Amino acid sequence: MNLLLLSNSTNHGAGYLDHAIGEIKSVLGDGRRIAFVPFALADHQAYTAKVTARLEEEDIEVDGVTPDADGRGVIDRCQAIFVGGGNTFRLLDALQRSTLLHVVRERVIAGMPYLGASAGTNIAAPTIRTTNDMPIVQPASFEALSLVPFQINPHYLDADPSSRHMGETREDRLREYLEENTVPVVGLREGAWIRVAGSVRTLGGATGARVFRRGADPVELAPGSDLASVLAG
Repeated sequence: MNLLLLSNSTNHGAGYLDHAIGEIKSVLGDGRRIAFVPFALADHQAYTAKVTARLEEEDIEVDGVTPDADGRGVIDRCQAIFVGGGNTFRLLDALQRSTLLHVVRERVIAGMPYLGASAGTNIAAPTIRTTNDMPIVQPASFEALSLVPFQINPHYLDADPSSRHMGETREDRLREYLEENTVPVVGLREGAWIRVAGSVRTLGGATGARVFRRGADPVELAPGSDLASVLAG
């Protein structure tokens, strides 16, 4: 498979997709027509227009996917798929209701490049159980695309030792997940991404990640690290 899983679509102080545009173009190769899935936000038209305006600057065409039979046609005629961020529960629910979830999975497993950001990265995991989002809708199940054999927590935040907030840290919440589940989690910081090329899974970007596994201390990963070797340990 050919995947680029971004923690976020916008870095502080930069424009939309600016921090990852070189990697996006590398993943696309000669492909210049993307099917964009805007289901994670309420206004699909405005979201698609935003993505279209940005990627047109790179000579990349964008076709908006609709949650119906026409949406499948859009995916079929494009060379890559981009699933944008927003609310992960809303995104998964729309993909399930439209029956496009299995369409996306089939195309990506067959080699179609997949770009995900935030919620779009969440659904590349086996389930959405490690999303940060509020369940504003109830999907039929939490089962997602399962393009990678581990969970992902985008926008991972390290605990601030000077904070007076007494609620759970992100690490606390991921440890709670592992009390009930055995699938490891990659906590992907802002500005980081996961690149999958065939069987090779590499951590990219500038900020690194943490891997959480049941019964083990978290492992810090620097950009360029081989995820496969860590997750297999």
